[in-house]
Amino acid sequence: MKTILACLLVLAISVTLSNGYCFRESLRPGISGGVIVGCLDSNGKVHEFSSKWRTEDCHDCSCYRDGIQCCSSFATPVGYDEKKCVKIFDKETCTYKVVEKHDSSKECPVHGWVG
Repeated sequence: MKTILACLLVLAISVTLSNGYCFRESLRPGISGGVIVGCLDSNGKVHEFSSKWRTEDCHDCSCYRDGIQCCSSFATPVGYDEKKCVKIFDKETCTYKVVEKHDSSKECPVHGWVG
């Protein structure tokens, strides 16, 4: 019984720490030569069916026949001193860094990441 409870506790913690978000967009057909060849994204670019790409906002997207699905590709810091520190997002690496507000050369300890 203790083993089962321990496993359930580990599962509950794992689910909490891995709750990145996803969203779906209905199919806006991408047309070439009068034929639907894929999905038209919000920037007007056509992506072939079954293709994958990363957006400039760090979302990993896929094109399906019923639309586009995108999920966050980054983890967000939680459990740090928000009075003393600030999180900074780097779009080049799709990562957060947490630094002191008054001295950005000093990183702050982060106790958890979500996503």
